[in-house]
Amino acid sequence: MEEILARLKKQEDEVKELEAQLFDRPEFKDNKKLEELRAENEKLNYRANILTRSIEELKKQPGQAKASGATKEKAAKSAEKKPSDTKEKKSDGQKPADAKAKAPTSNNPIPVKAYFTAGAQGDDEHSYRTLDTLISLFEQAIRKAFPEDQSYPVLVVPGKQTDYQCNSAMPIAQKLAAAGKKIPPTEVAKIITNNLPQHEIIEKVEFSGPGFINITISPAFVSTQIRNILTKGVLPPNVLNLVGNMSTNGNNKRPKVVIDFSSPNIAKEMHVGHLRSTIIGDSMARMLEYTGFDVLRLNHLGDWGTQFGMLIAHLQEIFPDYKTKSPPIGDLLAFYKASKKRFDSEEDFKKRAYDCVVKLQAFDPDIIHAWKLICEVSRQDFEYIYKELNIRIVDRGESFYQSRMIEVVKELESKNLLKLEEGRKVMFLPDIEVPMTIVKSDGSYTYDTSDMATIKQRLQEENADWIIYVIDLGQALHMQSVFAGAKLAGWTEAKNTRIDHMGFGVVLGENGKKLKTREGEAIRLRDLLKEGVDRSMEKLKEKGRHEVLTPEELEKAQKSVAYGCIKYADLSHNRNSDYVFSFD
Repeated sequence: MEEILARLKKQEDEVKELEAQLFDRPEFKDNKKLEELRAENEKLNYRANILTRSIEELKKQPGQAKASGATKEKAAKSAEKKPSDTKEKKSDGQKPADAKAKAPTSNNPIPVKAYFTAGAQGDDEHSYRTLDTLISLFEQAIRKAFPEDQSYPVLVVPGKQTDYQCNSAMPIAQKLAAAGKKIPPTEVAKIITNNLPQHEIIEKVEFSGPGFINITISPAFVSTQIRNILTKGVLPPNVLNLVGNMSTNGNNKRPKVVIDFSSPNIAKEMHVGHLRSTIIGDSMARMLEYTGFDVLRLNHLGDWGTQFGMLIAHLQEIFPDYKTKSPPIGDLLAFYKASKKRFDSEEDFKKRAYDCVVKLQAFDPDIIHAWKLICEVSRQDFEYIYKELNIRIVDRGESFYQSRMIEVVKELESKNLLKLEEGRKVMFLPDIEVPMTIVKSDGSYTYDTSDMATIKQRLQEENADWIIYVIDLGQALHMQSVFAGAKLAGWTEAKNTRIDHMGFGVVLGENGKKLKTREGEAIRLRDLLKEGVDRSMEKLKEKGRHEVLTPEELEKAQKSVAYGCIKYADLSHNRNSDYVFSFD
């Protein structure tokens, strides 16, 4: 701390000396812009002085060990002055009739004894969780005051007129009344506070309204936390033991989370519809990584299926020497549209396309070579988007699971989970009307088959503790079916893995409809990013940033502002709701 203060003082002296020399130059006399900068500098100096004084005050405060010792000594003296709680209080936490409860005030705060809730306290690797500590303290108080019913709610929330507020008294009073024991909520609130453990975090508790318990956090505690942030930096909370079955069970193994997000289709450019899955999935991955989870980010690319038959057939005709020379496909979207048009209008071409699908599924070397060429062109476009948005993700498309689908079908048949219906092999699921089609009447597989093989691989090979699918809400029924299918097959039993579908709404244009181009097509994500970057430069120039930043700094600021705004615009809206996208 001494070294930091010394450096600050030295820098301040150097700035003052340079400032004096600069302002003495004739060209800076009566310079309006310079005066504005001087005023801004004075504001910054004022704030720096406040911070310096705060640090000095913190240095004067006694250490944590001394404070803890003083607290214990005070608590011991307090205990000597009054009879023990077991003699003075009734079993239900109420005081005798002759002992009137004294409402806590700023001059008469209720003391709370030392208690450290597991995982809530700050340590060398984690930050302090204030709300979790308060919830644990009030849970202890409620369970002690009303031991006859352990289901009484513990409602501690951030307060509007106070730091935090416990709102448990009213619902507890209602439950007591229903059981034939009428105690006013205000009295319930007093009973709770009388049983509240002592803790350094609480400065005082007060009552308001029909039983609200207002909690004021100790300024000394807040100062300690600020000092820890200054010296240690911002640390992640210790949440691993609080998320479902994420307990580490005493070992150092980090729970593994598989997040399926982004997942565009090969041979099609990423459009604005992929924006939400990409941004939401990446944000979730970052938060989970930050809090200590082992996160596997997976890009479930649509790189297999009947559409590749028409693409490969078109490639064979347009670029017949594709086996020896890399075809200059260029605009893959135009290439896809041309092949789709022929597929819909030319019967001979459609037949050749189906033949290519059969050969692809049989892993014919020439067809696989053509398939890889098409996939590579798409991946280059995807990589540009991911690099610009700083997205880390591992490609693992549908093709990865093709060989596994055969085994999945065999397993489901051996467990008598498939039924023959109109030539199809379907899987009926509990509480879901529409069955999954696992094998079509022509013997080919479906998206249901692929997704069943996918979830099995993630459960058994990746050994995931938690699987998250970041897919739009339109796929809710399909995901529900896949989850139910995995459970019915017995794949989720080994670890009781948590599986979630994090659905989201669609991105709308300012007309309230799906965001599309004037031609009625989905807006390319590349074009959306470019427009954002262009608008960002306009704003930066309006503020004169191009005059003070180097070209390299300006370009970096341009992209940071553009992509930051695009991400924030998405994340600031309710995940489950559609939202209107606007650059303004």
